[in-house]
Order: sequence, then C-alpha cells, then structure tokens
Amino acid sequence: WGCFSIMENNPQGNPYNTGVIIDNLGAVALYYRKLHPWTPVEPWEPGDLGIPVCVGPKGCQLALIICHDGMFPECARECAYKGAEIMIRTAGYTAPIRHSWGFTNQSNSFCNLMVTANVCMCGSDGTFDSMGDGQIVNFDGVVLAAGTTGRADEIITAEVRPDLVREARTHWGVENNIYQLGHRGYVAVRGGAADCPYTYMRDLAEGRYRLPWEDKVVHTD
Repeated sequence: WGCFSIMENNPQGNPYNTGVIIDNLGAVALYYRKLHPWTPVEPWEPGDLGIPVCVGPKGCQLALIICHDGMFPECARECAYKGAEIMIRTAGYTAPIRHSWGFTNQSNSFCNLMVTANVCMCGSDGTFDSMGDGQIVNFDGVVLAAGTTGRADEIITAEVRPDLVREARTHWGVENNIYQLGHRGYVAVRGGAADCPYTYMRDLAEGRYRLPWEDKVVHTD
C-alpha cells in the first residue's frame, strides 16, 4: 500500500492538490482533492469531492486529508463520522507550524477516537523549507511514534490496532465525544438531545457563514 500526492489538472480553473491511496495490487483505493488550500500561499482549487473512506490493509477503514485540512477539526470529524479508524495526513509545513502540527494531530485523534498517521515532507523547494516530521498518534491522543531529526532518511513506525478503535467507540462512556455530539446529555434526556446548537454549523449549511469581524479581514483574495 502507498499514499501519494499529485498536482491534478483542472480545465475549469487552478489545479487540485490531490492525494491517492494505492492498494497492494496497484489499484486506486482512494482519491481525494484537498478541501482547504493553505491560503493565501497556495493557489489550489478547493476540493469538490468531499472526504472519502476506503477499506485499507487488513480490513481497516482508512481516510486521507492533506496538510492544512488538519487544522480544521471538521475534516477529521468527517473522516471519523464516515467510519474511518485510521486517518492519514500528508503535509509540507514549515517550522513555524511545528507546535500547531503536533497538537492538532493529537486532538484530531482524541476527539474522534481515531488513529492518525501524519507525515510532513522535508527539504526546500527554493522558497519554503519544509520542517520534516512524522507522528503516529493513537486514538486516545497519545503519540506512539514521532520523528526526531526532521531529515529525509528518518523512518518512524508503530503498531496500530483498529480493533481497539472499534472497542473504544463501542464501549467508552466518558470521552466518547464523537457519539455524544449527536446525543447530548443522554443521561438526562432519553437518547440525548439531537438538535444542532451550533450557529456556525447552521449558517454554513445554509450558505450564510459570516464572522462578526468579517469586514476587517485583510487577506481575502
């Protein structure tokens, strides 16, 4: 199995930042277009295919997001909501993002009871010097393995257990947050409250997402 990044031609606009997962027989198992380009630096067209999940090695449920996607908790939540037990995050971040990279990898895992395998390229493209890092984070947010040198010849590995992900999602009470999001206060309310109490979710779904400081944002184009 392998995960690869490509620049995909888009006849209707800018290219897509696309990721593919190839299975052990050479077939495309997953095809994803990055939803959230790293604006204003990246000129990629925002993805239009959603976030797919595929059956991965040994029957695990596998998803892929790309770089800046991981800074949006909604992306990891979407992966888990669609059944992903392991989420891959490929990236090309530079050193100033190192701290944010680490804690978002951990929060993406813990908040969704999902293993995340996160890899950032290293080296320079002439403009940016990517920091080079890898993190494998267990479903409870604990880092199982992490890079130490930031160099291309460092490889990290860890054993991950999708069966334990399934067990946690089924049996955890407290901190089973992905379940509790849709069943708020189920101890007091039979089945839990299932309404949407979040203004931003309703506004985004209705096409009227707008921040209180929207008119003051400088970089918008």
